[in-house]
Amino acid sequence: MSEVDRVPSPAAPPAVAATAPEEKKGKEPEREKLPPIVSAGAGATAGLDRGSKGQISTFSSFISTVNQKKEAAENTSSPTHLVFPNIKNVRDLPPICLDVRQKQRISIDTLSSEMKTPVLPEPILPVQPKTMKDFLEDVEKAKSSGDWKTVHDFYLTMFDSFPELNAAFKKDASASFNTIEDSGINAKFVNAVYDALLNTPQDIQKTVLKGIINSLLREWKGLSQKRFKQLVERLLQFISLRLFPAKPEEFPPISKCSWWIPSASKVLALLNTANNLVHPPLIPYTDFYNSTLDHIDLMEEYHTWQSFGNSHRFSFCQYPFVISIAAKKIIIQRDSEQQMISIARQSLVDKVSRRQRPDMNMLFLNMKVRRTHLVSDSLDELTRKRADLKKKLKVTFVGEAGLDMGGLTKEWFLLLIRQIFHPDYGMFTYHKDSYCHWFSSFKCDNYSEFRLVGILMGLAVYNSITLDIRFPPCCYKKLLSPPIVPNDQSMPVGICSVTTDDLCQIMPELAHGLSELLSYEGNVEEDFYSTFQVFQEEFGIIKSYNLKPGGDKIPVTNQNRKEYVQLYIDFLLNKSIYKQFAAFYYGFHSVCASNALMLLRPEEVEILVCGSPELDMHALQRSTQYDGYAKTDLTIRYFWDVVLGFPLDLQKKLLHFTTGSDRVPVGGMADLNFKISKNETSTNWLPVAHTCFNQLCLPPYKSKKDLKQKLIIGISNSEGFGLE
Repeated sequence: MSEVDRVPSPAAPPAVAATAPEEKKGKEPEREKLPPIVSAGAGATAGLDRGSKGQISTFSSFISTVNQKKEAAENTSSPTHLVFPNIKNVRDLPPICLDVRQKQRISIDTLSSEMKTPVLPEPILPVQPKTMKDFLEDVEKAKSSGDWKTVHDFYLTMFDSFPELNAAFKKDASASFNTIEDSGINAKFVNAVYDALLNTPQDIQKTVLKGIINSLLREWKGLSQKRFKQLVERLLQFISLRLFPAKPEEFPPISKCSWWIPSASKVLALLNTANNLVHPPLIPYTDFYNSTLDHIDLMEEYHTWQSFGNSHRFSFCQYPFVISIAAKKIIIQRDSEQQMISIARQSLVDKVSRRQRPDMNMLFLNMKVRRTHLVSDSLDELTRKRADLKKKLKVTFVGEAGLDMGGLTKEWFLLLIRQIFHPDYGMFTYHKDSYCHWFSSFKCDNYSEFRLVGILMGLAVYNSITLDIRFPPCCYKKLLSPPIVPNDQSMPVGICSVTTDDLCQIMPELAHGLSELLSYEGNVEEDFYSTFQVFQEEFGIIKSYNLKPGGDKIPVTNQNRKEYVQLYIDFLLNKSIYKQFAAFYYGFHSVCASNALMLLRPEEVEILVCGSPELDMHALQRSTQYDGYAKTDLTIRYFWDVVLGFPLDLQKKLLHFTTGSDRVPVGGMADLNFKISKNETSTNWLPVAHTCFNQLCLPPYKSKKDLKQKLIIGISNSEGFGLE
């Protein structure tokens, strides 16, 4: 219930309770000293409750009535009735004795200055700078003299703010127009100003356009979240209705309104920029997604964008923030498939041209590894077959009879990632406070294993495999810096602007300490006694690094502490791990070298690589298919009772047992195509999974207890394919 809807307290007039809730909170002692209100207040409230909607008197009329009765009371000693104007069905109040009324009368004068309702000043509206006649005269003078200063100043003033814009073009700047018939805009003046702008020198045009954009961004950044979201939703709806109109006959032909969608997209681009400039953003970036675009020919849009770029040929790929992550995944998958087919076709042509017999294995990236030498074998295979990285991946574990239909590939990824990221391996440091891994800054002679991790991530995206990797968002921002590998190998890669927010995602305690340094009110130089030098331990040896030339002799002061913090963060997240991350970057892009990466935000890359850790087993239950079972069968009902009651770790083990990964793909649980098949074997057997097909083979257990016991044993001992 809002403040206005609540029944006012008997200790204050109803109007004050409704209009000044904030003043009341800090003034409780003063309110208690006010004269108590007699039954007139209660009667007034009752009268308000019985009055019809729209007939309640305003606060000013209430005070006016009270003051009128106060003046009348000074001239007569007869009992007085309070009268409420404009309120229907209000019962007459009982008479109040004169002496009681004079002691307990209601008056605005008895309220303290803090409790009086503040009177908001009338906004000062700008005066119309020029009439259309004046403006056209200035334009003609500028053309003849070559001095455009007057016209330039007019444009800058006009687009400085919305009130200035209203003053220039609205017929009445203070009036509101809500009808289709009359927009209230002087359209002739608007057209004249636009036509004149087209004929001004280019430097003026650029300045004016920059001013327009900055004015829009400034106004939109100041909107409320609700209002901002409404603007975005209406523009997205406008695009959807133009693409798929419910009644096409009500719209003009597409040739007549081809500018509608591009114009709406450009406005959305400005809104997206305004949203990104606010910290935190007004709305999540996902609110800009237009799910209608999932139903258009995305590859045609992508090819148009690749062919024409950001030229006059429109493509939604020019505005990737409106394309959902699911649609972007489709674009990346199809682009990857086309690259795979192209590489495989080229291999086939090369074989035939050399008069060699074609072999099906030449169409795949075949990995043959030993479980006992997983990392070294994988590194050797990927190094030898670097030219085949964009072929379809197939994995074989030496000594195991497993045909890779997808399940062996999933397990290879999982085991390799688990081993590489183990703390004993020394490549990555696990930060317990942030639950993520970060690159070790230890220097080494060979960074090929970091390149291997990059290749693994690239292969995962390329082959639509989700990985259980815990990198901070900053990693994916660096991975897209730049999104396309530069031709000049001397150009730095993986370097991006970083802030305390990025550091907080990895080392929250250190980020907090640096923030405290920035806000410290004492003497930084005398109290902290720090210099532009940092220290790191490497294999038991403390090493020092200067953040800038001569940093060990430059003290950190109140004046230069911002520079110190920025250099320190840049050292930790960019410079100290540059060689490690550069190898990782080149490994990833050696597989995923595609313009499609330019469509992605860092957060979206993370989702494509890792999937989502959030499990919704109810959604999995709704989308599960059955073979040999019906969803009403007793065994299936036992199964879901057990699974829905599992703790999160067992639910993840079940997902890993049946799919090869404990993460949820981009499309959610429905994209798993999870199937439960009836296994016509003894109920003494454990469940069996075909991870290639996301299939669980379940014997018809007779009791829930037996099913739970067998299921837990099966999902807790699921590594390897030898038994199957």
